[in-house]
Amino acid sequence: MSTVTVPPIMTSPRDDAIQLYRAFKDGMALSDLVKRFIKSSFVSVELSNILYVHRLGCDTAAVVHILAHRDSTQRGLIQQEYRAMYSEDLVKRLTSELRGDVERAVLLWIQDPAGRDASLVRKALSGDVIDPKGATEVICSRTPSQIQHFKQVYFAKFGVYLEQDIEFQTFGDHKKLLLAYVSVPRYEGPEVDRAVVEKDAKALYKAGEKRLGTDENTFIRIFSEKSRAHLAAVSTAYHSVYSNSLEKAVKSETSGDFEFALVTILQCAENPGKYFAKCRIKPPRELLQRLHKAMKGLGTDDRTLTRIIVSRAEIDLQYIKQEYRKKYGKTLNDAVHSETSGHFRAFLLALLGPNH
Repeated sequence: MSTVTVPPIMTSPRDDAIQLYRAFKDGMALSDLVKRFIKSSFVSVELSNILYVHRLGCDTAAVVHILAHRDSTQRGLIQQEYRAMYSEDLVKRLTSELRGDVERAVLLWIQDPAGRDASLVRKALSGDVIDPKGATEVICSRTPSQIQHFKQVYFAKFGVYLEQDIEFQTFGDHKKLLLAYVSVPRYEGPEVDRAVVEKDAKALYKAGEKRLGTDENTFIRIFSEKSRAHLAAVSTAYHSVYSNSLEKAVKSETSGDFEFALVTILQCAENPGKYFAKCRIKPPRELLQRLHKAMKGLGTDDRTLTRIIVSRAEIDLQYIKQEYRKKYGKTLNDAVHSETSGHFRAFLLALLGPNH
C-alpha cells in the first residue's frame, strides 16, 4: 500500500507548475539581495564565499511540499505543464536549484518507475562508488515485464545496454545470475507444475546441501528461469521434504553478492504475484535489514535510505513501516527523523506519511 498522501482538494498540474516556478523565482529574487549585500565593504571574504554558494537557493520547502504530495501520474502532468508554460525541462531546473541529499531524492521521485529503476541501476553500476547490492536489489525485486521496460529506458537514457554494465561491473556467479535474470523471459502467472516443482526442489538439494561444494549453475538456472509462483512452490516443497528452508540452504551454500541476489529473488517469490502492494504481505526481510542498516551506527547511508523509501512509497511502504516497527521496536518515521535533517528529512517524512 502506498504511503503518499495527496491533498483532498487537488490543484491542477498547471497551478502546481506555476507554484514551482514561483519557488524558483523566489530564490532568484533573494539572490539579488544577497549580491548587493556581498558587494558591501563590510562583508568578509569568508562570509562572501558562503553567501555566494547559497545565493541561488530556491524555496526548497515549497518544492518539497508540492512534489512529495503528488502521485506518479500527477508528477508527469506537472512536468508536461511546466515545459509547455516555461519552455524548460523541470528536471533540469530542479537539478540546478537543489543540492545534496534532497536533490537526489527529489530527482528520483520525479521520474516514472521505469525511469527511476534505470537511474538507480545506472548509478549503482557506473557511479563514483560501484554498488552491486544496490543494482541487485532493484533488478532482482522486479518482475520480468518491469525489467524489460526499464531496460528499454536504460538504453534510451544512457546509450548503453544494461547487460553491458552488468558485464563490466559484476563478477563470477553474481554476474552470471544477473545476466540471466535480465535476459530470460519468465512466466508471471500463478499456475505451477507440481511435478516440475518437486524436480527442481530435488535438483537444488543435490546441487547444495547433499554434496561437498555447490553446483552454482543449477541455482542460477532455476532462479533465473522459473516464475515467482514456481519458486515459492519449490521453497515450500524443499522445506517439506528436507526439513530445512531453501533460504537457509542458499545462505549456507553461497556467499557475497551472489547470495544476496538469490535471497532477494527468493524472498520476492515467497510474496508472489501481488508483491507490489495489491494485498497485505510482508516485505522481504532483506529489504528491512538494509533499511535498518542504512540508519545504524555512525553516519547514515543516505543513498540506500533514499532508494528504498522513494522507490517503495507508491508500492508497499505502508507494510514496510508496519514490519519495521515489529522488527525494530520503533517507527520508521522516528528512525528517519533522528538520522536525517533539513529539507531531506522533510521530504522523506512526507513520503512516509503519518507516523502510525
